[in-house]
Amino acid sequence: MKIDIASHRWPLNEPFEIARGVEFDVELVEVTLTDSQGRVGRGEAAGVDYDGETGESMMVQLEAARPALSDSLTFDDVQSLLPKGGARNALDCALWDLASKRAGRAVADLAGLPPLKPLVTAFTIGLGSLAQTAERARRVQDFPLIKIKLDATRHIDRVKCVRDAAPQAELIVDANQAWDRALLENLLPRLEAEGVTLIEQPLETGRDADLAGLESPIPVGADESLTDMASFAAIAPFYQVINIKLDKCGGLTEALRLASAARAAGMEIMVGNMLGTSLGMAPAFLVAQQARWADLDGPLLLAGDRLHAMQFHLGIVQSPPPALWGEAE
Repeated sequence: MKIDIASHRWPLNEPFEIARGVEFDVELVEVTLTDSQGRVGRGEAAGVDYDGETGESMMVQLEAARPALSDSLTFDDVQSLLPKGGARNALDCALWDLASKRAGRAVADLAGLPPLKPLVTAFTIGLGSLAQTAERARRVQDFPLIKIKLDATRHIDRVKCVRDAAPQAELIVDANQAWDRALLENLLPRLEAEGVTLIEQPLETGRDADLAGLESPIPVGADESLTDMASFAAIAPFYQVINIKLDKCGGLTEALRLASAARAAGMEIMVGNMLGTSLGMAPAFLVAQQARWADLDGPLLLAGDRLHAMQFHLGIVQSPPPALWGEAE
């Protein structure tokens, strides 16, 4: 098995601000696997920046795994070779793509999923001034689902601003760990009044138990607090929703396990992204077929995309083209 590893920076359309800081571009690592028959599979990862992952650190991990790669590589092997995170995500998704080429079947079929359908995806509005928020909201006023980034001081005014610009849209909000329980309880009735249907990661990771006993009219979702199956049991009692991101959990294999665990626990699912091109969104699109909310707008935030990109129109994303990922040759 041959592995090619590459890293490139992809500029964003405009600076993207969340509670943790501002991003101007994203570094993406691409893995290409080629077996002895010349069949090729590809995967992409952005990594988890708040866990200290960088393009360089992911490439170091992948280089270390190189000697263990062979045509007999399995998904279980990938789980053992690398820890959760971006490097394993890129390798795991490349192996799924390659497996589809070898089997002559689509990845969705290999994973036991029904035929893929188009999805509604959130479009994310980052932090900024109220004027910037209003302008961004006007651009996407016809989108069915809008996600709003908030922090400890910029919150309900931003939500009201977006609601005024997009009165028909479903709104979800993401505090990226910037709140405490007191602020959450203070904001809940006002967020409910604006029609918000999901609050993502309001509290700091490790403070999940502070949500115990919270009577929220709006579902609360775990993002940074939920990584892979190892973290699921500890956080499940405090949330109604989990946000599955392939970069966090380490690939499609673990993401499918998380989705199954969430359904068994009676929880709703959101599938998100750490930014990326259509190559990174394609495997997440499969998991999102089972989700209440999809947040796969990474390509819409970039200044460019891959060849054979996924098609987005007014908040609806189509299935990955066969030439991009996950379809038999």
